[in-house]
Amino acid sequence: MTTERDAAKLTFGPLYDEVSAALFAADPLGINLGTNTAEYDPQATSILPRLREAHSADDVQVIVHEEFSRHFSPDRAGPIGRYEEVSEILWDAWLRSAAGKSQAS
Repeated sequence: MTTERDAAKLTFGPLYDEVSAALFAADPLGINLGTNTAEYDPQATSILPRLREAHSADDVQVIVHEEFSRHFSPDRAGPIGRYEEVSEILWDAWLRSAAGKSQAS
């Protein structure tokens, strides 16, 4: 049985791991215990398909905040500003991934 996570990893390839790692490193909720590197995989799984909607790092920030609010709660997710830095990292990763795909075509 293929999980949603497995399907996302297959669809997005190395970008999936990059997004999950960026979320883990940024640790916007303070749940990075150092060894639980897959802690933010559920959020990576739901954020990645939505990046197709984004046109800027600001759009990514809204998406990331919405997904964290959905996965945890709006109170636990906290203010949208908490996600600014990681959203810029995710936007850059998304652009590099898109550029790589267009060059491979």
